Amino acid sequence: MTNFSELPLSAQLKSNLAKNNFTEPTPIQSLAIEPALAGKDIVATAQTGTGKTLAFLLPTIQLLSTEPRQPGVRALILTPTRELALQINEALLQIARGTGIRAAVAVGGLNERSQLRDIRGGANIVVATPGRLYDFMSRGLINLTTVRMLILDESDRMLDMGFLPTIKRIIAAMPAERQTLLFSATLESSVKQLVETHVRNAVRIELGSISKPSEQVDLHLYEVDQDRKFGLLEMMLREEQGSFLVFARTKHGADKLAKKLAQSGFKSAAIHGDRSQNQRIQALKGFQEGYYRVLVATDVAARGIHVEGISHVVNFDLPQVPEDFIHRVGRTGRAGAKGTASTFATRSERSEIGRIERTLSVKLKRREVSASIVAAPRKESSAVIVLPHAKRAEHSRPEQGRNKSFRSFSPKSGRRPVRRAV
Repeated sequence: MTNFSELPLSAQLKSNLAKNNFTEPTPIQSLAIEPALAGKDIVATAQTGTGKTLAFLLPTIQLLSTEPRQPGVRALILTPTRELALQINEALLQIARGTGIRAAVAVGGLNERSQLRDIRGGANIVVATPGRLYDFMSRGLINLTTVRMLILDESDRMLDMGFLPTIKRIIAAMPAERQTLLFSATLESSVKQLVETHVRNAVRIELGSISKPSEQVDLHLYEVDQDRKFGLLEMMLREEQGSFLVFARTKHGADKLAKKLAQSGFKSAAIHGDRSQNQRIQALKGFQEGYYRVLVATDVAARGIHVEGISHVVNFDLPQVPEDFIHRVGRTGRAGAKGTASTFATRSERSEIGRIERTLSVKLKRREVSASIVAAPRKESSAVIVLPHAKRAEHSRPEQGRNKSFRSFSPKSGRRPVRRAV
């Protein structure tokens, strides 16, 4: 299958694909969609950014839109994070427009009442995180006995986050006769256990290496003193085009770095676990739509970042484990596009770089650091966490040192950012 027009899809679905500029399927879509449309279970492993979302959304929408209408939730999509659930729901709404399929989300950090209203109002598909969905189940607020399709997205990440017992309880509440589509970046022992127990005679799909970065990403290494890292990042931002996703090791470090970038004239936002759900949504939306050029993230928060067109990933701080290096750099070079991932490391971190290279069987290309980069002053004032404009009224302490560049994007502001494909 080389074109979506070759698939047995409804005219409405084909029209929606064309309107959203989907014409040629990615390899994972070519291999997964047709057996899924035939009702087969799928176990697919592929790197992030390969188009897995559309690979399960298309067959789900097609199968549900062509069956006799029945009450209740017919398909459940489980995903590790709120941000990813919301992005999947947004993509679903675009592709399902005009088909009669209705969707709802069940995630933490957002209004529970409105989520339940959408579910009870006739949602055919629910996109959920395991924790919130199980909470609804345990209180008798959602019924899964009508589910005919289960999609487990980023299964390895859900299990890494300790959701295996919860997922098993959720699956136990569904009919045994159902179709299961499981997608994962890796197939570790815990995922294999889930497959052996809950997936039947699956079509197995494996694309590329799932234990090393994509070949579409150029891997650069800069050995640089800690106090010259910010100057190096500034130089990159001034000399190179496109958006930057920058990884910091701590929440405080992410906030501090985003504020310094804003003070240097780069529109920046930070996303991490201490930000409210509304703040995280606004930061991610602003980054997707081009209002923010730089998004500074921690590893946990970045699990929900699925944005097409990120030009550059920067490891400002090294990841805690080599496996996180794959997930970080996989945010660029997506869907066949080229990308660059630059890693900043001090001389004392040479052994950690060596461990990453040995574990992942990769070689980072050493790059020179310009002698013109000046070290940052040793003594700095205490950091101030800048809160989004929309949240001011909720905090009694006044904001200090607010910079216009470090501000939440809001459609109500009237600014029309440059739109980037999502």
